[in-house]
Amino acid sequence: MASKHRLTTKEVTSLPNGKYCDGDGLWLYKRADGGYQWALRFNLAGQKKEMGLGGSAVKLKEARELAQKYKKLAKSGSDPRAYKHAQINKQSQNTSLKLLTQQTFEAKKNSLKGEGKNGRWLSPIENHILPKLGGIQIQSISQQHIVNALRPIWDSKHPTAIKALHRLQLIFRHAAAHDIEVDLQAVEKAKLLLGSTTHKVKHIPAMHWKDAPEFYSSLNEELISHLALKYLILTGARSAPIRNTNLNQIDRSIWTIDGNLMKGLKNQTDSFRIPLSTEAMRVIDLVTPYATKGFLFTGPKGKPISDATMERVMQKRNLLERPHGFRTTLRTWLSDNEICSWEVAETILSHSVGNKVAMTYNRTDYIEQRRSALEQWAKYLTTSL
Repeated sequence: MASKHRLTTKEVTSLPNGKYCDGDGLWLYKRADGGYQWALRFNLAGQKKEMGLGGSAVKLKEARELAQKYKKLAKSGSDPRAYKHAQINKQSQNTSLKLLTQQTFEAKKNSLKGEGKNGRWLSPIENHILPKLGGIQIQSISQQHIVNALRPIWDSKHPTAIKALHRLQLIFRHAAAHDIEVDLQAVEKAKLLLGSTTHKVKHIPAMHWKDAPEFYSSLNEELISHLALKYLILTGARSAPIRNTNLNQIDRSIWTIDGNLMKGLKNQTDSFRIPLSTEAMRVIDLVTPYATKGFLFTGPKGKPISDATMERVMQKRNLLERPHGFRTTLRTWLSDNEICSWEVAETILSHSVGNKVAMTYNRTDYIEQRRSALEQWAKYLTTSL
């Protein structure tokens, strides 16, 4: 066997023009100008091959380490030249956080409602991460980079900071799936470094159920926005299904909301049936003559009213409460007055009841029990003044 490590560091720079073997396939090619190149000769699939390992910037020790690494690859049947080429391409590709964020979003948006626009999926990253870290290569981003970016909002906008961390973790996983060497623990480590928070959760202001009948009766039944708000209060539904209520969703006294209008992942959320009280059916009758293309609650341009339309009704009255808060109003009324079981009350708000195993076997949606409860709610709203 040929001896290894024949050359010395001094010889590498002092030897004259020529070719010199260090052993084990590693060769030094000296030029007349004093510069040099390293080359590795190896066997691959029974054939002799040669590849360059770099020039004068590569020192003897590094050349030997590279030679050992590439010969090991050749012995395993892999072509070290292809491996080296792939590494060069990887190093030259744009792996900035900004680009990886966009790639991750493009891969995910088909599963998001409104392709991510409805829930503003990108906002936490665009507003609080990318301005500081967007131009950095993702493999260079450490937990300290993340901590520095989110520290200013960790207490003041804690829910937004948590969303930013969640999005960032998905982006890091996306990068890893493309064989980019990232620290998959960086996000979790950043969260630990950020520590606990003084942030207090602020719930959406909700009207007390004792005040609901007076407010309900004060709504003007000649205004679409007011009728929409009445329908929201009566059904306990969220704003999006209310605004997009269409006559083709209503069959007698059952309103079926398409899964893509429900809270949850796109194409993975079941449709939801809501039994309509006598009062809710009366509201539908009032608004039906003004329906446009079947949509009941539309604005001047014939499109469903905006997300802010019902909220403005309450703002103009200088109320702190918001439309979404009426879900809390209804839920509290159900509990305080022992109207129905916990399972029925939660189903009224379209909340999941039980774990996945329980839901697999218990497939009822308590439609008749919910009908009774919502009928009592409507009666309370309309006769309790």
